[in-house]
Amino acid sequence: MHDFILICFRSLLVLILLFFIAKLLGKRQVSQLNLFDYVVGITIGSIAADISLDLEKDLLAGIASLFIYGIVAYFISFITLKSIKARRIFTGVPTVLVEKGKLIESGLRKAKIDVNDLLSEARVAGYFDLSEINYAIMEVNGDISFLPMEEDKPATKKDMKIKCDKGGLTANAIIDSTYMKNNVMAMHKDKKWLDHELKVLGYDNYDNILLATIDDKEKVTVYEKNVRPDKNTVLE
Repeated sequence: MHDFILICFRSLLVLILLFFIAKLLGKRQVSQLNLFDYVVGITIGSIAADISLDLEKDLLAGIASLFIYGIVAYFISFITLKSIKARRIFTGVPTVLVEKGKLIESGLRKAKIDVNDLLSEARVAGYFDLSEINYAIMEVNGDISFLPMEEDKPATKKDMKIKCDKGGLTANAIIDSTYMKNNVMAMHKDKKWLDHELKVLGYDNYDNILLATIDDKEKVTVYEKNVRPDKNTVLE
């Protein structure tokens, strides 16, 4: 029982430390990882699990190790922001896989992928024919970006000379039946105005509202709670 309580305490302490280290490293560590971020992430995770469950390991030494990795990763991240050379060393550079419609074999070898992998990624991106691709570039986080041939690019409203209004932000006025005062104020409205608009839509209170939004044209859109999917919708 004593060991169980000790493991709970160590795990909770390590979890709190990991939270602050993640905050120190910034949002990139939990979104698009490059190779260095990946190595740091799995190492910190391994150390955290080790000192949480192995009671024979020195807790203070483990915590010190976590902080050392976190601080070093933070300074490396700072350096890569300031220096292009450091960025190339620690983050890497994009790799060209297709250039002007031609496969770049050296790029495929450098990226450690074969033609089948490239074809699979292209299909996921919506390209079933490589002749439609002008450029394919593997980014430093492992994602592949595709630029279609000029004649295969989808037509835009600008191409078709369609006039369109500039879109603005949409504010969440009510979330889970809770009035979001700051969001409504940011749209230069108040609760009285919102209540009136909701009443026009048939809502006397917020109880049945999961989400209500206000767009830049002062239109209020309501999403109700407990809405079930259509029985005819097939998800398999």
